[in-house]
Amino acid sequence: MATHKSALKRAKQNKIKRFKNVGYKTKAKRAVKEVRTAVSNNTADEASKSLVRAVSILQKTASKRVIHRNTASRKISRLARQVNKLESS
Repeated sequence: MATHKSALKRAKQNKIKRFKNVGYKTKAKRAVKEVRTAVSNNTADEASKSLVRAVSILQKTASKRVIHRNTASRKISRLARQVNKLESS
């Protein structure tokens, strides 16, 4: 454990940031799951609406550097392909 003042403060800040990051990651995972569930249920309109929400959440998570921007981009791309495939068929 940290013993001097600056190290104690840094440990406290890291703990707070970790809790926030866990929250953002959970929110992103739920959004992705919502899109995938809609796609598996073959509901195109619901899938496209949840895709819009998921894209927003993933981009926000990436902008806060909780996840890497390429990871967010990859997830968005894959979800969009699934929704587009569902809408075309």
